[in-house]
Amino acid sequence: MSLWTRIADALAALAQGEGLGAVFERLRAAPSPERSIGFTIAVIALGAKMAKADGQVTRDEVMAFRRIFTIPPEEEANAARVFNLARQDVAGFDAYARQIVRMFGSAEQPQMRDLYIDLIEGLFHIALADGVLHEGEEAFLSHVAEIFGLDERCFRSIRARLVAGCDRDPYDLLGVAHDAPMETVRAAWRAAVKASHPDAMIARGVPPEAVKLAERRLIAVNAAWEEITTRRAA
Repeated sequence: MSLWTRIADALAALAQGEGLGAVFERLRAAPSPERSIGFTIAVIALGAKMAKADGQVTRDEVMAFRRIFTIPPEEEANAARVFNLARQDVAGFDAYARQIVRMFGSAEQPQMRDLYIDLIEGLFHIALADGVLHEGEEAFLSHVAEIFGLDERCFRSIRARLVAGCDRDPYDLLGVAHDAPMETVRAAWRAAVKASHPDAMIARGVPPEAVKLAERRLIAVNAAWEEITTRRAA
C-alpha cells in the first residue's frame, strides 16, 4: 500500500466537518503512529497555511510539493485534498504546529529534533518554490520552528543551507560558535552527515518519497566543514 493510499484512508476516516487536527489526534492516539503519514500531512498542511493563493489548489501548488515528495500523477488528488482541508480549516498554523509536537514528542529528544529540522526544511522548500523567501514566509517559518523547540541558531543554520543569496556562515551551517574547539566542529559535522543519511531519515519518519531533502543539506554541511578546516589551517 502506497504512502498516498494510506493518507487517503486516513482522510476517509474523517467524520463530516472534521479537520486535519482530527487526523493528528488519531495518529497520536494510535498504538504505533505511522510517522511517515504524519510527516507528509504535516508538511502539506503547514505548507497550505503558508500559501497565499485563494480558492482550490492549483497544479502549480501541487508541483511545489514535488520539491519534497515523489507524487505519482494519479495521487495528486490526495495531496490536493490534504492541502485544501488545511487551508479551509479554521485552526491557525500555530495550532497545527502544536498538534504536531503532541504527536511526535519533544524536540529535546535528539531523534525528534532531527525530525523537526526535516519538517522545517520541507516547508522552506515549499516557500522557495517561486524562487523567493518572502518576509511573511520567513516569519511563519521562524515561529513554527520556535513552537517545535528549535532555537534561533538552528533556524539560521537551516535558512543558510537553503536560501540562495543569504549569508552562508559555515559555523551557522553546522550550528556551532565561531570559537568552538575543532573537535566540537568535527562532531557537529559528523552528526549532520549522519542525520542526513536516507536510512536515518526514514527511521525517524521521513517517507522514502521525501529523502531527497537530504541532498542539499549534505552538500552544504560538507562545504561548511571544508571551509572551516581550510580557514583554521591557514
